[in-house]
Amino acid sequence: MRALLAEDDFNLGTWLSKALEAVGIQVEWVNDGRLADKALQANDHDVLILDLGLPGLDGQEVLRRLRSRDQRLPAIVLTARGALTDRVEMLNLGADDFLSKPFALAELEARLHALVRRARGVEHPRLSCGPLVLDTARKQFLLGGEPLALTPREGAVLRVLIQHSGEPMSKQQILSRVFSDDEDVHPEVVEVMVHRLRKRFESSGVRIVTMRGLGYALEAA
Repeated sequence: MRALLAEDDFNLGTWLSKALEAVGIQVEWVNDGRLADKALQANDHDVLILDLGLPGLDGQEVLRRLRSRDQRLPAIVLTARGALTDRVEMLNLGADDFLSKPFALAELEARLHALVRRARGVEHPRLSCGPLVLDTARKQFLLGGEPLALTPREGAVLRVLIQHSGEPMSKQQILSRVFSDDEDVHPEVVEVMVHRLRKRFESSGVRIVTMRGLGYALEAA
């Protein structure tokens, strides 16, 4: 999962970025509403975490512009405002969820996964492709009902593919969702991970196909 975090508080932004990446959520952090609006136009995120009190453009305007472009990106609003009228306004502007500060990281993580599942039409916290299942609650892959032993990087790449099952993902898209921006990681790393995963999936009923010019896609065999 790749999240855009729009938060101008340095301490909160730093902590959230590190904490979410520690649980497997790739974060792009911006501290200005104008930067958030520009990043959203790139349309390369799975979810938006939005603070209301942003400089440049406030959170309401960022959200208004997002929905005026008919972008369906799920958005959760972080707010210190708890009044019902404020929450109703945010929902009317197009927010999908909101979380009052202060909040627990575990709750934010759970809400983010729930938003992405709903956006993809999957309510149950399990993603599947043929005999391959990702139990998001346990953070475990199962293949034919048996636990699948993977390295952290293999698991991260496979998580991206199963979240977009049947949809081609380019090497760069996979890299941006798996590896931190400050890591010197080359696209060839994705090739290596995909090669290893293919060997694990031999005669299993699931496969990773290469779509020329588009990327890799996970499919039921």
